[in-house]
Amino acid sequence: MKIITTFLFVLLMAARTHATAITLAGQVTDANTQQPVAGAIVSIPELKISVNTNESGNFNFQKIPSKGRFVLEVRFLGYSTFTQTVDLATTNTLNIALNQSVIEVHEVVVTGTVSSADNRRNSTAVTSVSKEEMLNRPTNNIVDAISRVPGVSQITTGAAVSKPVIRGLSYNRVITLSDGVKQEGQQWGDEHGIEIDQYNADRVEVLRGASSLIYGSDALGGVINILEPLPAAEGKIKGEVLANYASNNGLSGSSAMLQGNSNGFIWSARGTYKNAYAYNTPLGRASNSGFNETNYSGQIGLNKSWGYTHINFSSFNTKLGIPGHGEYDDGEEEHEEEGHSNEFLSGNKSRKLTLPFQDINHYKLALNNQFVFNKGRLRSTLAFQDNQRRELEESTSDPSLFFDLKTYSYDLKYYFNNSEKWEPVIGVSGSFQNSKNKAEEVLIPDYESQDVGGFAYIKRNWTNTSVNAGLRLDYRHFKGLEMTEGDEVLFQGFSNQFSNLSGALGLTHNFTDKITFKANLGSAFRAPNIAELSSNGVHEGTFRYEIGNTTLDPERSFYADAALEFHNQKVDAHLNIFNNYIDNYIYYRQTNNETIEAEEQTLPVFRYVQDNANLYGMEAGLTLHPNSLVHFENSFSFTRGLNRATNTSLPYMPAPILRNELRFEPKFKSEFLSDPYFSIGLDNFFKQTKADPNFETSTSGYTLLNASLGTRIRLNKQALKVYITGNNLLDKEYVNHLNRLKAEGILNQGRNIAFGLYIPLNIR
Repeated sequence: MKIITTFLFVLLMAARTHATAITLAGQVTDANTQQPVAGAIVSIPELKISVNTNESGNFNFQKIPSKGRFVLEVRFLGYSTFTQTVDLATTNTLNIALNQSVIEVHEVVVTGTVSSADNRRNSTAVTSVSKEEMLNRPTNNIVDAISRVPGVSQITTGAAVSKPVIRGLSYNRVITLSDGVKQEGQQWGDEHGIEIDQYNADRVEVLRGASSLIYGSDALGGVINILEPLPAAEGKIKGEVLANYASNNGLSGSSAMLQGNSNGFIWSARGTYKNAYAYNTPLGRASNSGFNETNYSGQIGLNKSWGYTHINFSSFNTKLGIPGHGEYDDGEEEHEEEGHSNEFLSGNKSRKLTLPFQDINHYKLALNNQFVFNKGRLRSTLAFQDNQRRELEESTSDPSLFFDLKTYSYDLKYYFNNSEKWEPVIGVSGSFQNSKNKAEEVLIPDYESQDVGGFAYIKRNWTNTSVNAGLRLDYRHFKGLEMTEGDEVLFQGFSNQFSNLSGALGLTHNFTDKITFKANLGSAFRAPNIAELSSNGVHEGTFRYEIGNTTLDPERSFYADAALEFHNQKVDAHLNIFNNYIDNYIYYRQTNNETIEAEEQTLPVFRYVQDNANLYGMEAGLTLHPNSLVHFENSFSFTRGLNRATNTSLPYMPAPILRNELRFEPKFKSEFLSDPYFSIGLDNFFKQTKADPNFETSTSGYTLLNASLGTRIRLNKQALKVYITGNNLLDKEYVNHLNRLKAEGILNQGRNIAFGLYIPLNIR
């Protein structure tokens, strides 16, 4: 409360010194023909504003701050994305020339780092996935949609639950941001996914590598930054409708959005519904793997000359079956190395969920602000989240397990007015959590936690080189409450405190306009989560009994990575290498074949321990676009996780992956059709023999054949996009190494044909 009170006081004192209003106008033209480019998107991401160029290529921002340096971005299909840092104190007109390019590259403006920046001057390894790319490959959830990024994988439990893995790290070692807020939803659990509406993402930035300097504990592996659409331009009302259907599990998804802007008052609303029955494998349907999802979200706010203030709110509800359980399960559990029994493959096409299943609600309210003053600007995010997770085993109304986690968080960053050379930033962030058990089954105790961290960061720019450095101090306090049942003590009370000083140093150098080198060196940390400290039990979907350890130390990471990138109009190539030493790496293992009688069965006991670890690997990509017709994209990623104490492999390390996609983009003149494409691709997953000896086995390699086609259609003045995607076209029998159902003999999805429709709406 003291921090928030101080923050409000600063705002009141600074209100009189905010920057005055100006206009920023300009024209966008073709660099070769000097003809105007109509329909280009001109945006200033940090101010959350955008406009489109008119038929003459002109654009005009009205009532924007008169102070500050911001990155301006211009995007249009068929052209290289243009970026320029604009000093609003000295610039009021711009003439921008776009260069035609036959090769598509990722977004060049990155917002998930300390401040928005041209990616060529950003030392962090970042890949951006656009809405267009996510639409072209319909998926079950948001993590599926980004899993093709080199270095990114997913731990799955059926079709509904996917947990992101970045460079071999997952769970509480990867942070997910949405609406600028760190998502808090029991991410320590194996069968706990990410409660975010995938259709609300305008694009997703994947930051590979430790980001503890900005985000504190839990950013050991990286960050997934989910960005919502920018508000509509002044005086505009627009929206979108999208729908898709997948043949494998009958997944039907639909979403509608509407947004507007009237004299700086911005608003938006979205509704989404998804439903699927049990997914099909080449040997049968995985029983009880269906799910449904209902989401609502909205935004209201002001965009003014002093900056912006936005209120975001969302309601996410999903009900998902627990695969391998339910009325089709014969009650026997066989753990096979590579066997694929029909034991759990007797599901049907009913969309009605059977017991047991999860019922999850996630509510979020976030206040995002940016205030621009004469001598700097302040960005803040205040948020409340309520994650309610129920497991219903014997009744559809009376949960056997019920976690209720409430999180209050804050994030404040102050950007000093900088020259072209220096970019200093300071910040403070933290959260307060309260978790209660509201059902009979308890796996973790009721607990309270709080954490706070502060950082200082500075970036120095030269003509072709940028160097950044920073320090951060963090503190986290866990308090587990004693819980009893009669005379039995279920959980002993405990209190743990963790603190850490971490630092980072980064370098970016542009040898030419086409060749860029990046490097990072630093330290990071992660405090143990509540399950690692105090879990004591088993629940549906885990097949093991877990026991926590209140004496665990925080993980400490010492990392280095480097990247070399090359890009011209026909070739895009990159090579990333990384090495990450983690002291006190936390994991669970079974010792001496320890078992326990629980829930009328004998279960293996896994206890949380820690050893020193080393994760290293690489990501590489090569895209060739010799002409406007052919687009050949290739990527390879490899991660090795080693327990330095036992010289064995760490758990959940993804297999090496080689992806190849050949895409044809014919050009022809038509009043009705535009931008047609057809692609065919191979996903090659190598054999994974580097498995944790405690509970993993080797996994065979496999190759999947995929294809897609689509086009834009114009009917009168209304445009729409249609597409068809086929995955695993040969109906290959396979199981991914990170599939948690592998031990039960449940394969991954077989052949899947998806159909999609996207309609952008320009109402005013």
